[in-house]
Amino acid sequence: MTSPAGPPATGGRDDGRQPLRLLAVTACPTGIAHTYMAAEKLAQAAANLGIELKVETQGSIGAENVLDDNDVRHADGVIVAADKDVDLSRFVGKRVLTVGVAEGIRHPEQLIEQVRSAPVHRAEGAGDGPAASAPGGGERGAVYKALMNGVSYMIPFVVVGGLLIAVSLALGGHATAKGYVIPEGTFWAHVNAVGGIGFQLMIPILSGYIAYAVADRPALVPGMIGGWIANTGTLYDSKAGAGFIGAIVTGFLAGYLVLWIKKVRVPRFVQPIMPIIVIPIVATTVLALFFIYVIGKPISWVFEHLTSWLGGMTGTSAVLLGAILGLMIAFDMGGPVNKTAFLFGAGLIASGNQTVMGMCAAAIPVMPLGQGLATLIRRRLYTQQERETGLAALFMGCFGISEGAIPFAAARPAQVIPANMLGGAVAGAVAGLAGVKDAVPHGGPVVAVLGAVSGVPVFFVAVAIGTVVTALTTVALVDVSGRRGRTEDAGTGAPGAGAVVPGQGERELSPVGALAVQGRDVRRAAAGAGTRTAGEDVPEVLSGHLTERTVRVALGAAGKEAAIREMAELLAGSGRVADVAELVATALRREEQGTTGLGEEIAIPHAKTDAVTAPVVGFARSAEGVEWGSLDGTKARLIFMIAVPEAAAGDEHLRILALLSRKLTDTGFRERLLAAPDERAVLGVLAEVG
Repeated sequence: MTSPAGPPATGGRDDGRQPLRLLAVTACPTGIAHTYMAAEKLAQAAANLGIELKVETQGSIGAENVLDDNDVRHADGVIVAADKDVDLSRFVGKRVLTVGVAEGIRHPEQLIEQVRSAPVHRAEGAGDGPAASAPGGGERGAVYKALMNGVSYMIPFVVVGGLLIAVSLALGGHATAKGYVIPEGTFWAHVNAVGGIGFQLMIPILSGYIAYAVADRPALVPGMIGGWIANTGTLYDSKAGAGFIGAIVTGFLAGYLVLWIKKVRVPRFVQPIMPIIVIPIVATTVLALFFIYVIGKPISWVFEHLTSWLGGMTGTSAVLLGAILGLMIAFDMGGPVNKTAFLFGAGLIASGNQTVMGMCAAAIPVMPLGQGLATLIRRRLYTQQERETGLAALFMGCFGISEGAIPFAAARPAQVIPANMLGGAVAGAVAGLAGVKDAVPHGGPVVAVLGAVSGVPVFFVAVAIGTVVTALTTVALVDVSGRRGRTEDAGTGAPGAGAVVPGQGERELSPVGALAVQGRDVRRAAAGAGTRTAGEDVPEVLSGHLTERTVRVALGAAGKEAAIREMAELLAGSGRVADVAELVATALRREEQGTTGLGEEIAIPHAKTDAVTAPVVGFARSAEGVEWGSLDGTKARLIFMIAVPEAAAGDEHLRILALLSRKLTDTGFRERLLAAPDERAVLGVLAEVG
């Protein structure tokens, strides 16, 4: 949208010629409400200052009001108010100010003033550095955002690779002294090979897209190649690669190395080839050699000395040895510590000692099984994508594929890795105490089912106890971390520690269908009208999804969770809610991603769940206001709740949420909602949405 130019004002050009022309891009990671609120606030501020402004919104439905080449050519500056990656390459040569989406809502006038002195955005590597950022972005937020970007791209590779390997082992493999073997040249051998490719790619993908989030496209190649090197131990004389931990290291090293190279001033004739030739080649070469000759040596040293240390422990207590092996197995899931323990156990099988491998076999499935179980125990702590990954992890755990837990460990290392290690240690110790034996170098319930394990009942007990310990510990640590993150981020709109990053989390949950206000009256005698007088008319609001039955002028709840419960019960009055408890749980899980408090005393909680049979919208007012963690710190007094079935699909519902968000920026509209004396008056005000 383009704000009207209006008369010259203090915000226009000082020379009195043409008014200042600005562009803006707004975007938020999980939905569109904040995206459109920021767009509307910037547009209103520009209009008040007599400045021309066009805003491109990048919401869940894609980019709208897209800025074209002509817009960019004539712009005097660009404001990017976004909490996810936005391509800045089209703004080369323009002053660019980058901030979080919350700043676009809270301080639009300040951003318009600041963009006039923002640095000019140069081509990649041209030397002026990245676009300016307003204070408050925070390095922690940037690091977490980059990490989650890598995790979100890695998850499909983990799931596809792990499930294909598990299926091929189950249907085409058999136990041998060398592990589970699938005959070469068979159909299942080919399926297994495809799954193996997925596992080979997942580590470079993690590293590459971390680097991409840090420094954009020039960092993608060095990030991916660095991740491949980190996972290929033979390049630095190690029997095991550095695994996902090494990939995280190479991802950030590649990203920040590229950022540093971009700052180097080069002749003008070299600038065009910097992002496509010079930066990728230099960064890849430097990172690769650094990892092989500097980082790789300590990894190899760790592998060798851990193996030697374990060799001296074979005569110690079986419980202690089992606990140590479990800790090591669970630590890095394929890295040097994990491989040291696994190869130590596998190597002793040939000498007739099968008890050490029995300890390892019990610990191997604990990580994926525990993380999968955690997503079932406390679903609200996880995004939809994480819950789906959790189901896949449960399946992989049954077949001893510990990599199924890597996405969880990469996303929340401080919470997941300790929980994995504790559960692995418990499983290994129980197996060691019971003298469980494993005749093949493999782990998980599958080895017991196929007869490779002695002491099968105790083996399953060890796995079960370790799994439960991991799940409960994970849930406790993630919950505590999430509460701490929400406390720190209250009033800023930033997601807490348990939130998912850019591009990579739960979809925006909002009503489906054409919610456009028709402005026409409907008969109160229509279906669901209850005891209303047949001759009375009421306005149809949001295509009938919001009715007098789902409006309450006085909300009784004082806290956010209680308010969501009360709103869910209000929606149940429509007859479209099949399970109030599940509706509440889904709405609360959405809040875990980031507050739905939009500021200006507004909150729009929403849920996409089969707990409702048809789209339904409710509205309630709170006289005292409810603390919602809103962007501007205000308590929510105007609360809309939107619920839609899982099966409902389409983009129109997202457009209407955007329309509602925009309308709510109108101060007069909000005042009329607050002043409406009863439900019917509220419906009359809401009919203005169009």
